[in-house]
Amino acid sequence: MMSNLRYVVVEGPIGAGKSELARRLADYWEVKLVAEEPEANPFLPRFYRNAAQHGLATQLSFLQQRSEKARAMLDGDLLASPIVSDFLFEKDAVFARTILQEDELALYRYIAARLMPEHPVPDLVIYLQASPDVVQKRVAAKGSDYEMSFPEGFLDEVHAAYSEFFHRYENAPLLIVNTDHLNFVDGDEDFELLLRCITEMRGQRSYFNKSV
Repeated sequence: MMSNLRYVVVEGPIGAGKSELARRLADYWEVKLVAEEPEANPFLPRFYRNAAQHGLATQLSFLQQRSEKARAMLDGDLLASPIVSDFLFEKDAVFARTILQEDELALYRYIAARLMPEHPVPDLVIYLQASPDVVQKRVAAKGSDYEMSFPEGFLDEVHAAYSEFFHRYENAPLLIVNTDHLNFVDGDEDFELLLRCITEMRGQRSYFNKSV
């Protein structure tokens, strides 16, 4: 891993490929991967079946996971050596605003303010964009039973929420990558292009968009 990048985050909506890219970067740089654990959230399958009933519990379960990881970073265990992560701590607010009712959102924010400690700022955030049509195809190809039963309009709402969030994001250097025509998992050429973009990045914001 490059010496000036000790904490890299890969983010993006469901279906953008953030987990796969984060894993490949960690393997390539030979550093630790700090990943989300959706399988450890017992409310997530229930949320996909009934979002209105299980949204708050799902969100609080993820908040608990991330608060534990933030404390591990603060204690120095996770940041003792470089890491790649497939989630941004501030991302919690994106989903909370999307899936929670107004009264639930107020309660969530109250709990989050007391549960979530301070957390380190990444040296680089890689935001993976994907059009709604591409996301739908990737989710279908993935074949997860409960992910196939998203509430109607959910993917479009998440896509719009991510776009708005990263349009305003200024906390860390940001590389915005349109993934509609990129394959970082199976394609070495695309992965090498991304590595070059990371190496050559200057300033706080850069873009990578590969045309057909």
